[in-house]
Amino acid sequence: MKALERNLQSVVKSLKALTQKTEKIAKILDRLEKAKPVKKPRAKVRVKAKPAKKRVTRKVAVKRTLATVSDTVMSIIKGSRKGVDSATLERKTGFNNQKIRNNIFKLTKQGKIKRVGRGVYIAK
Repeated sequence: MKALERNLQSVVKSLKALTQKTEKIAKILDRLEKAKPVKKPRAKVRVKAKPAKKRVTRKVAVKRTLATVSDTVMSIIKGSRKGVDSATLERKTGFNNQKIRNNIFKLTKQGKIKRVGRGVYIAK
């Protein structure tokens, strides 16, 4: 009889251990299910086309003429009898040094101006 009771007690202990393990597994499964929510398909929403934005142009305060940079440089050089240097051209036109130099190079290649001295140009 005592042997039968011992056997029953060991079976009860092992059943308790198994139920504890199954409860732990069930809790883990519940956590995993909650962590990944089921995504519902979204209803397609039609978006109305937005009207095109108007471009805003800035008004430039600088007085501009239809003449090109080369025309402006050429007119200043023509207006001088002794010749004009690049510093004077910068001051009168307001263009930077590189733009003046590029246009002087272009005008000399075209044969419209010639170099009189170092940095001094006259019209032909």
